Amino acid sequence: MTAFALLFTLSAIGISETVYLIRTRIAAQKPVCPIGEGCATVLTSKYSELFIVPNDILGLFVYIVISVIAAFLVIGVEPLVFWGIALKILVGIASLVSVFFTYLQWHTIRAWCFWCLMSACTIWLMGVIIIVSSAV
Repeated sequence: MTAFALLFTLSAIGISETVYLIRTRIAAQKPVCPIGEGCATVLTSKYSELFIVPNDILGLFVYIVISVIAAFLVIGVEPLVFWGIALKILVGIASLVSVFFTYLQWHTIRAWCFWCLMSACTIWLMGVIIIVSSAV
């Protein structure tokens, strides 16, 4: 149960981060980059969209789905096994996508985005929680 609550909390952090990025993109503003100065470079690169959908929108969708599944698991909505498997698959895919985007920042774009790295770490932390938790 604690693992699901942690996943729900981490998804809330991811939701707030992606909402910030969506709002700054829509307002055509430069995002605040707390560490370094590569945020705008990464967020406006040709890799900022996947299948014509902005990455921040995809991230928001993933975080919302993770939060809903985690909430279902916390309150015990059946079928629990299905929700557990769906959560593992979603976090696994999101982890792989995060590895890919982190690689792109390092090798192709050659700039680091604080928000992108924070999102990747959030997803990876979710993966670690799932791996070490016997509840999921």
